[in-house]
Amino acid sequence: MISYRENIVYLIAKAHQRAQGVLKGHLQGFGLTPMQCLFMESLWDEDGLSVGEIGRLIGLDTATLAGILDRMVNAGWARRETDRDDGRVARVYLTDKAKGAIGELAVTIERTNNELLKNFSLEEKLLFKRLLRDVRD
Repeated sequence: MISYRENIVYLIAKAHQRAQGVLKGHLQGFGLTPMQCLFMESLWDEDGLSVGEIGRLIGLDTATLAGILDRMVNAGWARRETDRDDGRVARVYLTDKAKGAIGELAVTIERTNNELLKNFSLEEKLLFKRLLRDVRD
């Protein structure tokens, strides 16, 4: 029988807890949660995505995203606009506040990655990321 200490689900869950905790601590100064930061990141390359498009990019359902978006709008990080061509579609745009924080947030995310992977060689980092993508897919 496999020990829980060797169970891949347990190991991934504990690694996820650690990663989320580190990122959460680094984001406290911004008043953002890790999920809100991920939501914002999805708009960095293409502002004005629909909620559904954001969900497909980051792997979350629209019901979950609705709550995240509401909190981000209320905190001044994002604005929601109805699509001109389809009134059923909500498009999301970063506010000036959010756009102004992108550089600092990118540094924060990089610092988090570096902290979590500090004991890995370059080859181990690349392999680890590839393995995580393989498990995800």
